[in-house]
Amino acid sequence: MRKVSLDSVHQLAKMDARVVFIGSDLGSGVLDGMKKEMPERFFMEGVSEQHVIGMAAGMAMEGFIPYVNTIATFLTRRCYEQVALDLCLQDLPVRLIANGGGAVYAPLGPTHLAVEDFAIMRALPNMAVVAPCDKDEMRRFMSKTLDWPHPIYIRLAKGGDAVVSCEDHGFEIGKAILMRAPGTGLFIATGVMTQIALQAADRLGDEGLTCGVLHMHTIKPLDQAALNHWLPRSKGVVTVEEHTRIGGLGSAVLEFCSDEMPEQAAKVGRIGIPDRFADQYGSQDSLLGHWGITVESVCDAMRSKLCKA
Repeated sequence: MRKVSLDSVHQLAKMDARVVFIGSDLGSGVLDGMKKEMPERFFMEGVSEQHVIGMAAGMAMEGFIPYVNTIATFLTRRCYEQVALDLCLQDLPVRLIANGGGAVYAPLGPTHLAVEDFAIMRALPNMAVVAPCDKDEMRRFMSKTLDWPHPIYIRLAKGGDAVVSCEDHGFEIGKAILMRAPGTGLFIATGVMTQIALQAADRLGDEGLTCGVLHMHTIKPLDQAALNHWLPRSKGVVTVEEHTRIGGLGSAVLEFCSDEMPEQAAKVGRIGIPDRFADQYGSQDSLLGHWGITVESVCDAMRSKLCKA
């Protein structure tokens, strides 16, 4: 997924002279082709994320469209003030490509786990927050970033994930994709957790419980029209995200319910990361299992909701 996103930056740069790439202390070989072909639009800065955001903001003010890439926790926690004031307050078209969303960097511990990035980025006015489900969808999404007039936070998965999207789905920022029509239940998922939701729907289908999957790739702006349409048509709803249960996709769905459809809130359950720092190291899958974010736990959450319906 990361390679696709960065290769897309190169392709967009060939199409539009406004596109520039800014990396922060990335490894050798990153976008070498773009560096050789258009060195005047390739910048590799040091470990100085606050500077990188200010630099991107200044270039955007001069008419460029900067694509910034580094580790997700560095783009969110380390330079939050610069993102808020330099990018969002000025409403500039800067794209933040965040490596290692969720528990991707599980072996490195809590300092590198971007588990609250949705919450803190969607709190900022003007910021869009997007998490594609696979590399093919990432490619379709990147083509839409060129003309989006506001800043975008882009969460990357680890790569190598199964491809579950298809060309027919298309991609529009802020428009959810119905992967599977709901029956009695509906999963609402984002990023690669949509893959877990699809597996859970398959497993429950074998039990005679038909469940749909709504892929909410854009956490902000949230597709309220899709929620307004599908929530009343489902007896049980479970949100699935690789993010703390505070402030992420599940919170956004419940906020919508509270504001627009309060009668729907009781049917919504949430699967996400507990409200505590990671206390274990290991693989991404082992940490997700430790947190209870598995196909079986997602199935259990839906069974529970449908039993109460």
